[in-house]
Order: sequence, then C-alpha cells, then structure tokens
Amino acid sequence: MHDRPDGRTLRVTEPRAVPWLSIVFGYGPMLPFAAGALVAWGWRGTPLGQVAAALTILWGCAILLFLSGVRRGVSFRTEGGATVAQIATMIGLFSLGFAALVLATLDRAVPALVLLLLGFTAIAILDPIAARRGEAPLFFARLRPVQIPIAILSLAALLALAL
Repeated sequence: MHDRPDGRTLRVTEPRAVPWLSIVFGYGPMLPFAAGALVAWGWRGTPLGQVAAALTILWGCAILLFLSGVRRGVSFRTEGGATVAQIATMIGLFSLGFAALVLATLDRAVPALVLLLLGFTAIAILDPIAARRGEAPLFFARLRPVQIPIAILSLAALLALAL
C-alpha cells in the first residue's frame, strides 16, 4: 500500500482457491436453508412446519440483502472504481431482497419465494461472470456455482410446498 497526497495505491493478489473462511462463511449460511426446507416438508401442515418455512424465507431475505452489500463492498476495491454492472447488480439484489422481506411480512410466501429464487439465481449466474471480469473475487467463480444452488433448491422446495 502506498499513500499519496491524492489517494492510495493498493496492490492485491487474489487466490483462485476458495479461502477457508469463505468456505465456513459461504456454506455455513446455506445450512439453515436446507434445514428449514427439510423441517417444513417433514412437518408440513403443522405449526412447526409453517414456522420453519417462514423463518427460512426470512433467512433468505437476510442473506440476499447481505449479498447485495457484499457486491457493493467489493466495488469499493475494483480497479478504476465501481462499474455499472456492480452497482446495477447491488441495486437489483437489494430490491429483490427487500421486496421479498416486505411480502414475507405480509404473509405472501409465494411471491416472496419467487423473488428470492430470482435473486439467488442471479447470484449463481452473475458472480462467476463478475469474478472473471475482475468485479468480484476470483474464488467466487468456484464458490458460487456450488454454494448458491443449496439455497435455490431449498427455496424451490418451499415454493413447491406452498403451491
């Protein structure tokens, strides 16, 4: 790192391998999706199943909102400044997450799940592309295609249950 009167120059080396903390904090938050879907299906039609489904939807909203912030945070360190794609993706993910949260609080599980599925699918597709373009860490290209489908499948299971 070099400080200059007009700013700071950073030199960063990124690994292609997924760092162990990103494995822990990448896959750990996916476990409540799978557990929630399993409990919702295993106890479907019961109060426990309904609570599990509702909490999993809220968890999905929280994680999608968090991931929108991750996208914005990464843009602060993008060479040349934030790109239009980074900002548009952040706004899109945040909008989907917040709208899903509003719908979930209004007891509108099906549209909330559809929005969450759109958001997580976008992450699974766009993060590897962003990694290759230098708009996200390189390891996102390896992490996201394996990590995010856990959420997608769990949310799809909840949608099937709700329909």
